[in-house]
Amino acid sequence: MKLLIHKEILAVVVLGASALFSPLMAQQMAKVSMGDPKFENLPSPQFSVGKNKSFKPKDWLECEVKFNVEMSRDYKQKFIDRVTVKWYVAIEDPQGGKRSVFLEKEVNHVNVPVGEDIYSSVYLSPAAIKRISGSDRASKRVVKSVGGEILVNGQAAYKGSGIFSSTGKAGWWRQISRYDKIPLRNKNETPFKFLWWDRYAEIEESRR
Repeated sequence: MKLLIHKEILAVVVLGASALFSPLMAQQMAKVSMGDPKFENLPSPQFSVGKNKSFKPKDWLECEVKFNVEMSRDYKQKFIDRVTVKWYVAIEDPQGGKRSVFLEKEVNHVNVPVGEDIYSSVYLSPAAIKRISGSDRASKRVVKSVGGEILVNGQAAYKGSGIFSSTGKAGWWRQISRYDKIPLRNKNETPFKFLWWDRYAEIEESRR
């Protein structure tokens, strides 16, 4: 009788330990490899809709990163339900002074292929660029650094492989203040939504 009770207790302990460590095992399923983040100025695209309007295209600033997600052998699917990219873009404080602040944007990607190079991006609008720099022309000098974190199905990548930065040590965004008055935009929130479709990971649309 005592032996049976001990076995039952042991089974409960094992099950509890499995439940405790299963999230950790899930985190180790995904390994993310990345290229260096890039930023480039892009003029507003012009589309013909039968009636043209006169305007001078202004510049947007694009930040993008190439990534590739590898899963462990026990992951049998060819696609990942969700990959979240948390973007951090450092700029000079628009309110003056020499200190840096950062802009933040979280982009959720869906139907991300396993083992395939694909891109994520965020953008500064012409109005945002002018507010930061005082100019309508986008210059790479507007951005001091670009960094981010990539989560796979809500979990951190294996051994921090999903953290990137264009300059300095990744994690610099934890050392400076966040600035909320200038939005970063995902690709679907820009005129580039329908351009270069196959280059970029699909963005999850909000459901109301």
